[in-house]
Amino acid sequence: MKISIITATFNSEKFILSNLESINLQKYSNYEHIIIDNKSTDKTIEIINKKGSNIKLISEKDDGIYDAFNKGIKASEGEIISILNSDDFYTDETVLEKINQVFEDNDVDIVYGDLNYVKRKNPKNIIRYWKSNEYKARLFSKGWSPPHPSFFVKKSAYNKFGLYKKEYGNSADFELMFRFLDYFNLKSYYLSNTLVTMRTGGKSNNNIIDIIKQNMIILDILGIKKNIYLILKFLFFKFFNRIKQFIFLK
Repeated sequence: MKISIITATFNSEKFILSNLESINLQKYSNYEHIIIDNKSTDKTIEIINKKGSNIKLISEKDDGIYDAFNKGIKASEGEIISILNSDDFYTDETVLEKINQVFEDNDVDIVYGDLNYVKRKNPKNIIRYWKSNEYKARLFSKGWSPPHPSFFVKKSAYNKFGLYKKEYGNSADFELMFRFLDYFNLKSYYLSNTLVTMRTGGKSNNNIIDIIKQNMIILDILGIKKNIYLILKFLFFKFFNRIKQFIFLK
């Protein structure tokens, strides 16, 4: 199955190389890499042109990262979509191979796995390990969600059930995963492997104000923002899940 990797870039020269190299190293070769660049003014495009392979580059102004993801999905030709942020990279050279095998062997629409958080300037220093688990109904209301960069989805699911909703801002990825897994109950498979390494300091975890705003939007998405009991339950389990990610490093 062909895998379309979608990356949004804007002045990403510091870390785009590790993204590209992790893709180039993949043993699985049936992929395309679609880069949606928001008119970068640094050396991002130069690095992409020198180091990228199977690249489809679209350089034009966009309306934020989720608008860029949507453009990439629409332009994709693959049967499987992977969203890989410009600061992130596949953890090893077998990721795409494993993902393809799971889709080939199972009747599922979604495959997701685990994720490492690392120091922004020292990717060998793992500071948080996001271990996920098999999805069960109503887990989102208990502060659970799979790590979005490890979330591989059949393009047919996007075509049928919709793209990212930009109006949700930094919570648009949460909304899409909730919509696919919980609302539409799409078939999923949890692959107990660390698929992606993510640098800290991204837009969604920049400061406490952004985190509070993001959680308020998530409560609205879940439909529980007026229920104190469900809010407290959500926050308790989310805090507990987050603490585990720091304590039980792989």
